[in-house]
Amino acid sequence: MQALTFWKTVTMDRSNLLEGLMEILRNHEIRFCVIDGQAVNAYAEPLVSLDLDLAVAMDQIDKVTALFEKRFDVKRFPHSLNVTIPDSDVRVQIQTDARYASFVERAEMHTVLGMELPVASVEDVLQGKVWAAMDSERRGSKRQKDLADIARILENYPQYRSQVPQEILKRLVD
Repeated sequence: MQALTFWKTVTMDRSNLLEGLMEILRNHEIRFCVIDGQAVNAYAEPLVSLDLDLAVAMDQIDKVTALFEKRFDVKRFPHSLNVTIPDSDVRVQIQTDARYASFVERAEMHTVLGMELPVASVEDVLQGKVWAAMDSERRGSKRQKDLADIARILENYPQYRSQVPQEILKRLVD
């Protein structure tokens, strides 16, 4: 089974949210990149997730919001836009935190979910995971997943170990 077909089956995405979202981004020349768990999957052994997290160029956030609101259900949160559609369990989150803005410019093309997509650089993905793991407002289970993702990255890219704070390294299982 192809990666995209598998993911669509797992997420029960009968409405083609992913394809529709990518079509809008490409047709309107939106600069974006994949971040978080699906980005980790580009650099490490993939894990299944219902989530797709994206960073968008900061100067295009308002345009993206307006475009998505025409076709999808969009909810605004302090640092993100959550995008959903009926008949899909896919959870798309557009990161609006300015710390992620530079990730878009350093993105590299990788195969993610069976599609060629711009993905944040491995260094940026790791940095995002460190921020997430250190965010005490995140649920504990999310922070545990962030630690696992950091470990997955470091297994394949041990040269970036020095970029991870000691307080996080101490929490990783060797």
